[in-house]
Amino acid sequence: MFRNNIQALQKFKRNYWGVCSLFYIILLFVISIFAYILAPDNSQNANNGDISLRALDPGTTITMIQIENSKTSSLAEYFTGKKHTDTYIPILSHRISNDSLFYYTYTTDSKLSQEIYLNFDSYSSQNYKIIEKKFWLGTDNQGRDYLSRLLIGSRISLTIGFVAVALSLIVGVTLGAIAGYFGGKIDTFILWIINIVWSIPTLLLVIAITLAIGKGFWQVFIAVGLTMWVEVARVVRGQVMSVKQMQYITAARALGYSDWRIITKHVLPNAIAPVIVISAANFASAILVESGLSFLGLGAQVPVPSWGGMIKEHYNYILLGKPYLAILPGIAMCSLVVAFMMIGNALRDALDVKN
Repeated sequence: MFRNNIQALQKFKRNYWGVCSLFYIILLFVISIFAYILAPDNSQNANNGDISLRALDPGTTITMIQIENSKTSSLAEYFTGKKHTDTYIPILSHRISNDSLFYYTYTTDSKLSQEIYLNFDSYSSQNYKIIEKKFWLGTDNQGRDYLSRLLIGSRISLTIGFVAVALSLIVGVTLGAIAGYFGGKIDTFILWIINIVWSIPTLLLVIAITLAIGKGFWQVFIAVGLTMWVEVARVVRGQVMSVKQMQYITAARALGYSDWRIITKHVLPNAIAPVIVISAANFASAILVESGLSFLGLGAQVPVPSWGGMIKEHYNYILLGKPYLAILPGIAMCSLVVAFMMIGNALRDALDVKN
């Protein structure tokens, strides 16, 4: 078995697209972990925006007054976002007179700009500064930094993949192994449950579960995970039924080993290869299902950024001259799904003993 694993690893290394996809996913995983460190806007959910800055073009630079927050940041906020961030006021121009800072508010039409002042008694000269802030990918429809939202949105897609696949493996492998090993009425009952769940369209089942347990971040993960175990269970059941006929399983029973030990130590390790391939495909499916739910308003709720939600918020901009607001998260999601599918194909070829 160890020799087979080494051979499978060597086959996988020879698959160029599989290796590239693996490195791409690892890169995205690292980016998602350090998203708040990399993002220009490190507020929670990158939700620090100004409606006057809505839908700015990529590369736009805006003059701003940065009013510093005196509260220090904890280490955790570098990974979860800052609760208390500096205040940014977009301006067109400014001047200092006596003890006050006079500035004109930012508007696309300078004729509508208003002059406002900040008194030094309220904001000391050490408490604010004039900066130039550049929006590399522009801003969204709420004036939030689009690059930051895109980076932090990667967390949703990767997390939904891992959580959904983990849940599907726990439920699917358990039920499939029990059904395949014991057979009889237990197999018939579990197969009946599998067929019922299998007959219900995945998206409708996810929507029903989401509506039952509520809309939210973790509810969607649970809902998607509980609908993806069926295929895993069917494959594991078939593999276990085949493996349990082997002579070494008969020998293990003759030695008096418990059913639990035989299943976990002897049956599953030799039946798990197809499950690994299915898991890679389930990653891609989970990402697409979550994006569809977010587009329907049943996924991650505002202001949590998700690629599906970003497409929903900006799809009308396709007709308003700024299609990149909807296309960029679509490309990011598509590339991640393709990467997982490439890994699935590479694993299938590597684990195929006929090759």
